[in-house]
Amino acid sequence: MLRLVLPKGSLEKATRQLCEDADLTVHRASDVDYRASIDDPRVADVRILRPQEIPSYVADGLFDIGVTGRDWIEETAADVVTLTELHYSKATARPIRMVLAVAADSPVQTVADLPHGVRVNTEFPNIAERYLAKHGVQADITLSYGATEAKVPEIADAVIEITETGRALRAAGLRIVDEVLVSYTELIANPASAADPEKRKAMDQLMTLLAGVLDARGRVLVKLNVARAELDAVVALLPALKAPTVSQLSGDDSFAVETVVAKREINILIPALKDAGATGIIELPISKIVH
Repeated sequence: MLRLVLPKGSLEKATRQLCEDADLTVHRASDVDYRASIDDPRVADVRILRPQEIPSYVADGLFDIGVTGRDWIEETAADVVTLTELHYSKATARPIRMVLAVAADSPVQTVADLPHGVRVNTEFPNIAERYLAKHGVQADITLSYGATEAKVPEIADAVIEITETGRALRAAGLRIVDEVLVSYTELIANPASAADPEKRKAMDQLMTLLAGVLDARGRVLVKLNVARAELDAVVALLPALKAPTVSQLSGDDSFAVETVVAKREINILIPALKDAGATGIIELPISKIVH
C-alpha cells in the first residue's frame, strides 16, 4: 500500500534500528542495495536514498512517506506533510542547528554587519539566499560539496553550515553569528497520500508503532512487592507515566507494585526502594509504550 523511502548515510543505521525495534524490519540483499522490503501488508515498497533527495521525491508522489531532515525540506521547498518528528538516536535526540559563521577575528557581529557582495559558501544555497535576502544582505553564494568550514577565509567570508555543538566550527577557527534554522529528522508524507483515508490509516498505524518505540527508549519497567505498612513510603519514591499500578497479593497483606521509570534513575531508585521496604524488585526492558 505505502511506498516508503528511507535515508542513506548518517541516518541510515539509526533509522533501520528504529524500524526493527518497531517490528518493521528492513530487509535488503546487501548494504549497497537501494531496494529493500518490510514484511508488513501496509508497506508495498522500500527504497534507501540520500536524504537530500527525499523531500522532492515524496512531494512528487514517487513515494507516499519518507524520512529526512527539516533542513532538506526547507532547502528543496518541497510540498510535503510532516507526520511527526523522530528523535530516535544520539544523532537526532537533539536538533541540528544551521548557523551563519565567520572567522573568529572577523568584525562581523550580526548578520546585518555582512558587507555587500559577501562571499558565502554553503550546502544549502536556497536557504542561504532566502535567509540573507530577508536580512537585506546581497551576497555571492556558492555551493559547497563538503568541508564547508574549511573555506574561510580564502574561498569564503562566511559559511552557512549545520552543527550540533559548534565544536567543529570552533576547531576551524570560526565563530557563530546567528542561527538560521533548527532541524529535526521528520517523517513526511505526500499531501495526496496523507489525504487518502486508507493510506492515512496505514500511516497512523505505522506511527503508533514508531512512537511506541520512541516512548519506550530510556525507560524500564520496575516491579516489586511491599507490605502494607511500607506501601505509602515505597509508592512515594516511584515516578510514573500516570501512577503506579498497585495490586493486593492473594492471601497476603502485601501488594505488588509496578511502574515505568527512566533508566537513568534506576541505579538510585532500586537501593532506595529496598531501603524503604520493597522486596522482589525486578527491572525489565520495554519494547513499546503506546498511549
